[in-house]
Amino acid sequence: MKRWAAAIAMVAVCLNANAQAPDARRSGFDDMSPQTQAMQRDDMQNPAMLTVQDGAALWERAPSTSAKACAGCHGAAAKAMRGVAASYPAFDKTLKRPIDLSQRINLCRERHQQSTPFAAESPELLALESYVALQSRGLPITPLADPKLQAPRARGEALYRQRIGQLDLSCAQCHDERAGGRLGGSLIPQGHANGYPLYRLEWQALGSLQRRLRNCMTGVRAEPLAYGSPEIVELALYLAWRDRGMKLEAPAVRP
Repeated sequence: MKRWAAAIAMVAVCLNANAQAPDARRSGFDDMSPQTQAMQRDDMQNPAMLTVQDGAALWERAPSTSAKACAGCHGAAAKAMRGVAASYPAFDKTLKRPIDLSQRINLCRERHQQSTPFAAESPELLALESYVALQSRGLPITPLADPKLQAPRARGEALYRQRIGQLDLSCAQCHDERAGGRLGGSLIPQGHANGYPLYRLEWQALGSLQRRLRNCMTGVRAEPLAYGSPEIVELALYLAWRDRGMKLEAPAVRP
């Protein structure tokens, strides 16, 4: 019996040693005040939902008499777009590089609707992106297992860890090494991108991940990457990999 007990104990030790460590990642939602959390939980209070309603209307509206609406090709967004936002950025075969969801929307307008693409951060683009993202809310972020994304993702990680600007800081120094600390009285979050597009109380508006990344670059006194540049999309690609398995909260609310 003693031998069996010892053997069982040894197996238990091995299993514990091989067990996956608890996930220490925290969504920005977890660090918000109860009042702001309540705003995100309740779609009647979430100010981003006004933009989502605009997106729903755009989904059903043809951009011209000679073009189909998004719904004309894809059907109901609740079914056709479920899981889509959770897998972006993705590789575009024609451009031969990764693109994010907003770029996919604009490419669809150009290629299939013969329409002018929306401007970056425009109300129309944010509305459609947030409406599509809503269809994946609550699903785990699942980056695509595409070998063509490996090199761009590695470049995105290198950018995440690169010191930039007059303050000589990297994303990793703030959001990995100093997460949970304070900067000017504000909590430093882990910097997960699982809520975008989101309504930021500081902006009093809905905004994209690219806007937030550019804000951070400006904050460390660096030249911000251009909207839609390959570099900013590669950074977003790495962030999606960093967030894999976390639930998509879009459209979220943040302070």
